[in-house]
Amino acid sequence: MSDLKAKLHTLCVAYVQTRMQAAEQAIAEAQQAQNDDTKSSAGDKYETGREMAQQETNRNLAQLNEANKLMVALNQISFNGSSSKAETGSLIMTDNGIFYLAISAGTLLLDGKTYVAVSPASPIGFKMKDKKAGEEFILNEKTYQIQQVL
Repeated sequence: MSDLKAKLHTLCVAYVQTRMQAAEQAIAEAQQAQNDDTKSSAGDKYETGREMAQQETNRNLAQLNEANKLMVALNQISFNGSSSKAETGSLIMTDNGIFYLAISAGTLLLDGKTYVAVSPASPIGFKMKDKKAGEEFILNEKTYQIQQVL
C-alpha cells in the first residue's frame, strides 16, 4: 500500500512542480514585457504598462511562493507508515471516494482509479482528520462513511 501512497505523492509533487514552472514562466514573461515597454511620447501609457507588468510579476511571485509552501508540506509527509486514524499522508477510502490527505491538488488519476488529494486544512480534510474506519462525518449535508484508513 505504501507503493500506492508513493505514486500519489509523486503525482502531487508533479502537480506542484507544474504550478511552479507556470509561475516562473509568467514572471519571466511579465519582466520581459516590462523591459520591452519603451517610453513613448505618452508618458502615462508607459507608466501604466510598466505598473501592470509589475502587478503581474507580483501576483505570479505570490503563486510561486504558495507552490513552494506546498512543496515544503509534501516533503514533510511520510507515506511509508500506516495508521488506524486519518492523518497527513493517509489514504482514506469512503463510500463517496478515495482521498489522499496531503495537499489540495484535486483529482488524481492512477491506474484507472480516481483519487482526490486534499489538504488537512481543507474543510473535508479537517473533517476526516483523526477519524477511523467505521466512523463517519458530514460535509455540505452529505454523509461520508470511512471504510478504510491506510
